[in-house]
Amino acid sequence: MKLRKEIIDFCLSLKGTYEDYPFSDFNWTIMRCEKNKKMFCAIFERQGKIWVNVKCEPSLAELWRNTYSSVIPAYHMNKKHWNSIILDGTVPKDEIKNMIIDSFETVNKK
Repeated sequence: MKLRKEIIDFCLSLKGTYEDYPFSDFNWTIMRCEKNKKMFCAIFERQGKIWVNVKCEPSLAELWRNTYSSVIPAYHMNKKHWNSIILDGTVPKDEIKNMIIDSFETVNKK
């Protein structure tokens, strides 16, 4: 996964999600849960690559950062609970999907 559209389409495949552009900067696509309006994914271009911010438990955030050099503390977000995935081809597609699903489930908890 390297394209913004691929990430958006995958996020929209999760039940009860929608795409939002709440900022004056349309570089930022925000994916939200319908039931609580919470953001679970932010997609933006930075330094010539697509970046994806996802929420996760702190221990999982550290695990992913230690596993992949392209997963770093999130740009413009709480560094303890959010990671940025830089889509440079080094993180496997299934792992990106798992991180997005985990983020969706984390913000969608009751």
